[in-house]
Amino acid sequence: MMSCTVNNGLPLAPAAEPVSVPWWSFGKTVLAATALTLVRDGLVALDEPVPEGPFSLRQLLRHEAGLADYGELAEYHAAVARHETAWPAEEMLQRLDAARLRYAPGSGWGYSNVGYLYIARLIERTTGLTLEEALIQRALAPLDIVQVRLAKVPGDLQDMSPAYDPAWVYHGLLLGPLQQAVTFFDRLLAGQLLPDHLLSQMQTLRQLGGPIAGRPWESAGYGLGVMSGTISGGLHLCGHTGGGPGSVVAVYRATDGEHSASCGAFLQGGMDGEVEAAVVRDLRLALASAQ
Repeated sequence: MMSCTVNNGLPLAPAAEPVSVPWWSFGKTVLAATALTLVRDGLVALDEPVPEGPFSLRQLLRHEAGLADYGELAEYHAAVARHETAWPAEEMLQRLDAARLRYAPGSGWGYSNVGYLYIARLIERTTGLTLEEALIQRALAPLDIVQVRLAKVPGDLQDMSPAYDPAWVYHGLLLGPLQQAVTFFDRLLAGQLLPDHLLSQMQTLRQLGGPIAGRPWESAGYGLGVMSGTISGGLHLCGHTGGGPGSVVAVYRATDGEHSASCGAFLQGGMDGEVEAAVVRDLRLALASAQ
């Protein structure tokens, strides 16, 4: 499944009947955008410690807080494979010994879903809304994204992963048409939600090094809820890849001179590199069509 938008909002081709798919970790980009609206409105600060620990919102968003990730737990993977009901969040945190930081905040980098659980809690606490309400009111609806919701119970993923409990995604699993993910990201980076200085902060990276085996990146870094870097040919991408049981999704935006394009891909049974390669192919085609 592919979807592309060129020149900030114009579909490359008429969309087919929308099918809702899990957005997996692309939801982190939506969480980041929502959190940054709180910064925009003066409700939270990027660089002050949050109640969950001695780390800031910026460090949580960039995976620099020193937190572990529940993906490290063999029993987590075994429970998901057995189609078990998700553990309560506090039980997961206890099993992980999440209060023990793995490095001093800001001194290292480690991808952590726990950090985004804390961001989700910050959003709920600050807005007084449920996470779904806050994401809709502060990020999705302002960009005219109206067909997206949080998956809540097994079966919400329908035939893609019908026995999977979406509560295993502790920061929330968004479900919606791929085109809506592409449109959201295109409009976000076009400046329709956040002021320029926060978009710049969002795309300020912690560099993660050189080529990634099996993936198209020549260099890559992580910003505030986005991955960004260069691929062969010098094309620069910004977006996010995510995966879960049985499927992978990727949504990225590229700019070439005066033209920009945003594309997404969703593959059942695919791998990160495969879905990213599909997005890169369509980004090149979309940019070429805009010349």
